[in-house]
Amino acid sequence: MREFKRLTPYREALSLLLNDLDEIPEVEEVPLDEAAGRVLAEDVVSPVDSPPFDRAAVDGYAVRAEDTFPAREYRPVELRVIDEVPTGSESGKVVEPGTAVKLLTGVKMPDGANAVLMQEMAEREGGIIRVLRPVAPGQNVAMKGEDVRKGQTILRKGQILRPQDLAILKSIGFTSVMVKRKPRVGIIVTGSELIEGFNEEALKHGKIIESNSIMLKTLVRQYFGEPRFYGVLPDDEVKIGEAIKKARSENDLVLVTGGSAFGDMDFAHRFVEPLFHGTTIKPGRPIGYGERTFVMSGYPVAVFAQFQLYVKHALAKLVGARNYEVRVKARLTERVPSQLGRYEFVKVWYKDGKARPIKKKGSGIISSLVESNGYIEIPEDSEGYLEGEEVEVTLYS
Repeated sequence: MREFKRLTPYREALSLLLNDLDEIPEVEEVPLDEAAGRVLAEDVVSPVDSPPFDRAAVDGYAVRAEDTFPAREYRPVELRVIDEVPTGSESGKVVEPGTAVKLLTGVKMPDGANAVLMQEMAEREGGIIRVLRPVAPGQNVAMKGEDVRKGQTILRKGQILRPQDLAILKSIGFTSVMVKRKPRVGIIVTGSELIEGFNEEALKHGKIIESNSIMLKTLVRQYFGEPRFYGVLPDDEVKIGEAIKKARSENDLVLVTGGSAFGDMDFAHRFVEPLFHGTTIKPGRPIGYGERTFVMSGYPVAVFAQFQLYVKHALAKLVGARNYEVRVKARLTERVPSQLGRYEFVKVWYKDGKARPIKKKGSGIISSLVESNGYIEIPEDSEGYLEGEEVEVTLYS
């Protein structure tokens, strides 16, 4: 089997990939209920203050703070209750010296009041309260615009929308939001040894249940895309070529698993004019890319690594996503050796500031992925990391 004449260094290959792609211009408006995980297409500026008025932050009594300054438990100050306001209503009364208004959390502050006395800090008898402790101006009051100011930019283009982002949008009156169109990603799985479902007899005769398709479809959805599956194809040059041509015409990216090396039955790479083919990453060295098409390994662990190191960055570029990776610092629980010239993808289990390397090896050992929740990267010029050394872990998000 012919070998690679040159392995492209990982960072060089990634740069070639990202420079080849342009951000998708299309945007669409979607309801907030459907916007989680989508990428914001424009900055969002608040049209209102939130809260829209000064409101009580606790159950209690709206008062003039200065009326309470002399109050002590042994010498309470008496105030007259002039109104009681339920949730969703407002008082028409003005709080004047010596008066108070009973109100619940969230109720609009009445005119004249500048603080809320917690009800636990007062003793009530009929229409009179005895104030046991003083309050300061503004105490227990959520001020107008305390959360969001009118005209404030609250979310930036490229933000991946989270539940809390949708909540703040809803709180200022939005019912929908502009997001980037999802990149369409064609997925083709190749290999005559593969079957799509359980077949005991076929398994006895050398067949393997393919798993790359479900993994890639899920990863594509996770990273902003819309997967389109073109099936499991045998090692047939004509069928593979036709499928790649069709998928390329219908999608923004194409992922082909299998056929990335130079074996007699490795056909996929023949249909791509590569920007690179063969890189320094391990696992997944035979990956190739060109014409918006990735030719990937057939082994699931290698495919997963290739997706994390290349494909997710391509998808982020297409939608202009920011902050799409979660990275944390951790101390290694044991030494992780590496060979110079390799850019290694090392699976780890991260917990409580520590990263435990997964010892299971092999590009076909899917359980090694299941037992990990993140990975570290070891560059080509490193011989690895020592036990206790601080490393950066990228978590599977």
